[in-house]
Amino acid sequence: MPPADPPRSFRRALALGLIQGPTELLPISSSAHTRLIPWLAGWDEDAPGRDEDRSFEVVLHGAACLALALEMAGPLRRDLPGASARSALTAAFAVGIPALAGLTLRGHLQQHLSGARATAGGLVAGALGMALADRLAPSGGRSADDAGPLDGLMLGLAQTLALAPGVSRNGATLTAARARGFARPAAQRLSWGAGLPVMAGASASEAVRAAREGTVGERRALTAGALGAFFSTRLGARLLAGPLERGPLWPYSLYRALLAALILVSARRAQ
Repeated sequence: MPPADPPRSFRRALALGLIQGPTELLPISSSAHTRLIPWLAGWDEDAPGRDEDRSFEVVLHGAACLALALEMAGPLRRDLPGASARSALTAAFAVGIPALAGLTLRGHLQQHLSGARATAGGLVAGALGMALADRLAPSGGRSADDAGPLDGLMLGLAQTLALAPGVSRNGATLTAARARGFARPAAQRLSWGAGLPVMAGASASEAVRAAREGTVGERRALTAGALGAFFSTRLGARLLAGPLERGPLWPYSLYRALLAALILVSARRAQ
């Protein structure tokens, strides 16, 4: 029998958890960072393919989702009393489409688009789309309260594209919202609001799958990752909302392109 994988170290698990928060909230792909940083850093025990990788990612996303839900509790409570059939249909499109796509396509995408080059391609494609949509969006722009079913459809399709590695759910929804003419603050509100149910559903689905397959990671590492993701997401939501609402998106596009270049160079050297 092959030797068992060594447990992920507490410090490295905590580091990945701390990275989860800002990379989840910024349009730079959290999954790309949590999967590729161990590879780029040469952490052998964190190499892709470990049995506990899936359960560890579930813990990170679940903790980040809980933190974001707590941060958005106030706005969500304010929105619910005024909910209408139009807003319900908008939310159904924004959440239902990626949920259905995740159930039917996620396994296929993980099997065929899980390599470093595919992730780099997703980073670059998302960077170009995001920069272009932000550049062409009209000044001023629409408010989040103006969102209708067609906007929900576009947000849902954007979240479906984010199933591909490196695309980034937040980046894709920001791109869609800016392409639909929403102002940056409104685009950010729609992006986080549309993503929260999808994050929760995906975390629950992956948790069930991981439990069925028996992929239980080392407890101390899982706890470290969860705590890091929770607190970094709560802090990040408070510190990053302003820059995302006021600033342009091209710096994030540039960062994504540089990360993709680093990945491709590292993959070439590893051959």
